Amino acid sequence: RLMRDPRIIRNHLKIEAAISNARTLLDIRVSHGSFMGWLDQHHRLDIADWTRLFKKTFRYTGGEITASFLMSTGYLPGAHHPTCPVHETIRTLHPKWMQ
Repeated sequence: RLMRDPRIIRNHLKIEAAISNARTLLDIRVSHGSFMGWLDQHHRLDIADWTRLFKKTFRYTGGEITASFLMSTGYLPGAHHPTCPVHETIRTLHPKWMQ
């Protein structure tokens, strides 16, 4: 069905990866209570270790995807310099990378 959907990229390998990753997330929810619980268990890894973990756990993930995801969810610091006003706003949210 997904291969016929014109609204998405119809790459067979990417579709299989999305389905596989969804199943993996369901397994993680059972084993850790939530995806956040799984992330918290691995909190404090450096980007190289996070990337290895994501590649081992999920399909079609690499360094860029892993880093972008972890920055957007607060597990890794982003691109804002400490003197940037946005950085101060981020600090008030107490992201995981600050803990």
